[in-house]
Amino acid sequence: MLTFNRSKLQTMRTNIVLDDKLVKQALKLANAKTKREVVNIALKEYVESRQRLKVLEMFGSDGIDPNYDYKAARG
Repeated sequence: MLTFNRSKLQTMRTNIVLDDKLVKQALKLANAKTKREVVNIALKEYVESRQRLKVLEMFGSDGIDPNYDYKAARG
């Protein structure tokens, strides 16, 4: 379960139209008390999900520069 920490939150005020049924479902699933809280939780989960996808794309790509000189790095 994600935690929501207001003390470290920078905010941007906006007005958006949300699907009421989705918001009600999300409030229940996230055990959130407010629409603001559930939107922040959803945004955080979205960002974390996309970041994980980037890591998965890198998996198997070796990630090592073919010109890397490990002997020189030993000093």
